[in-house]
Amino acid sequence: MSFSITDAAKQAKKAARQVANLTSGQRNQLLSDIAEALISNTSSILLANEKDLAAAKSNGLDAAMLDRLALDPKGIQGIANAVLEIAGQPDPVGSISKIERMPSGIQVGKMRIPLGVIAMIYESRPNVTIDAAALCLKAGNAVILRGGKEAIHSNLALAKCIELALAKKHLDPAAVVVVPDPDRAVMNELMTLNESIDLIIPRGGEGLIRFVSENSRIPVIQHYKGVCHLYVDSAADEVKALNILKNGKTQRTGVCNSLETLVVHQDLASSFLPKAAALLAEHNTVIHACEDSIEYFDGAQKATEDDWHAEYLAMEIAVKVADDFEQAIAHIEEYSSGHTEVIVSQDYSKTQAFIRRINSAVVMANASSRFSDGGQLGLGAEIGISTSKLHAYGPMGAESLTTEKFIVMGDGEVRS
Repeated sequence: MSFSITDAAKQAKKAARQVANLTSGQRNQLLSDIAEALISNTSSILLANEKDLAAAKSNGLDAAMLDRLALDPKGIQGIANAVLEIAGQPDPVGSISKIERMPSGIQVGKMRIPLGVIAMIYESRPNVTIDAAALCLKAGNAVILRGGKEAIHSNLALAKCIELALAKKHLDPAAVVVVPDPDRAVMNELMTLNESIDLIIPRGGEGLIRFVSENSRIPVIQHYKGVCHLYVDSAADEVKALNILKNGKTQRTGVCNSLETLVVHQDLASSFLPKAAALLAEHNTVIHACEDSIEYFDGAQKATEDDWHAEYLAMEIAVKVADDFEQAIAHIEEYSSGHTEVIVSQDYSKTQAFIRRINSAVVMANASSRFSDGGQLGLGAEIGISTSKLHAYGPMGAESLTTEKFIVMGDGEVRS
């Protein structure tokens, strides 16, 4: 029987009402069952992932994509742990805030409620299948998951774990739909189903996100790319700065919270940049340097305008020397993608000014950009990162998958 995304979305809308009416304990137990199914089915998940990896290599996928695609037993355990962490978090659904008595006598508050049906459109990372499902279920939503063709076997194996958990609790299987057909036409049709789907979250390359944003009839959470900056201030501790540079650039290059631009105050340039050059040379990093920093790097390329906008997702970095704090702020404000920016400085007033003035989704002082991740920021996992400032901003956990309704309590009051 052929798959119909229109029918699946209608069924998900119906299932969403069932999920929304589960108690907090029931939703948490469902998540625990998903985690248990992941561990029990590790072998079959890994076999499916091997098929995807073999196909990806034969199709010439780059190292960054292969890194995102690969699973191992430790990784599956980590995914299961994230699900359990989500289960252990406070339930956002039904919480009431801002109760105030109006002059009329009525009491007015706000209650958190599920969004309804959320669609995820994403590329290689199969862990997104579980993270998204767990977060949506925690927030009382149904979810439609459309992964890329490069991870189809992995995603279907993970979907089986979710199906087992839903069946164990006699819940509608349409609460979590993993689209089995990676054909682009299915995605195009999905984006028109505004009567059944409440929100689309695309997660992947800039091209995918722009395509969804430009073609969807459904509201879209946007995150085009992660051009993350590290600013090393004149009052920086150079040991801290080097460690943060190393971690942010070299630990894992193919992720959106890795560093792409290094900005250094000119007062520290002659001292810090030779050390940075030696560190980056150890990792065979391609350097795109401004004219004031190029002398410190062997074989560096002169930075162009495109380099300041670049998300390399590779062992490449752009380097800029700033005349002062204000120029550093101005550079970051001009070229930021709104993801994550970091300052290293022992000057408290500078770090506070940086945090106050830079309005990216995550702003850090003296910590690695690699902490810009839902799991590291206390969300358990993230369904995506919003850089659009609407509804949610930054890594999105379960609470970001709810909205609020007004509730009014009275004692017979009528409006005069």
